Amino acid sequence: MQKLIVLFIFSTIITTNAQVAEDSELFQTLKTQDSLLFSKGFNQCDTDYLKRVISEDLRFYHDQSGMQDKTAFFENVDRHICNDVEQKPIRQVDVTSLEVFPLYNDGVLYGGIQKGKHDFYIREQGKEDRWTSRARFTHVWVLKENIWKISEVLSYDHQNTR
Repeated sequence: MQKLIVLFIFSTIITTNAQVAEDSELFQTLKTQDSLLFSKGFNQCDTDYLKRVISEDLRFYHDQSGMQDKTAFFENVDRHICNDVEQKPIRQVDVTSLEVFPLYNDGVLYGGIQKGKHDFYIREQGKEDRWTSRARFTHVWVLKENIWKISEVLSYDHQNTR
């Protein structure tokens, strides 16, 4: 039992130390990238922007709609996110839930893991946005030629009750 407690404490210390501070450059950069990804790409349906920040080898894992590559991802955006201006899905991140963990290769930053919670709404003209669900997400961002691109997405634990 003591070994399990020591292992738990050790893993907690490692996890706690690995997360970057909210005022760090990496945290702020990925917070901005997340905001742009969803405000421009999801909420405003700017697919040209999405094409610039989605990695060619995207893997998107969703607990309700399965695994998607880049092609399937864009098909789903067109079909489910950007097809109905009368009832437009909107995403808002819970900024208090964001966590960022750096990824290094031989001491050189090449990416980051971003975790958090986000809420989804339906926007109808002339009405207040209607909350529909909350979920957790984990994103892997990779820095390629000085551009942050999202390469892995986990979208899970979707809940439609508060």
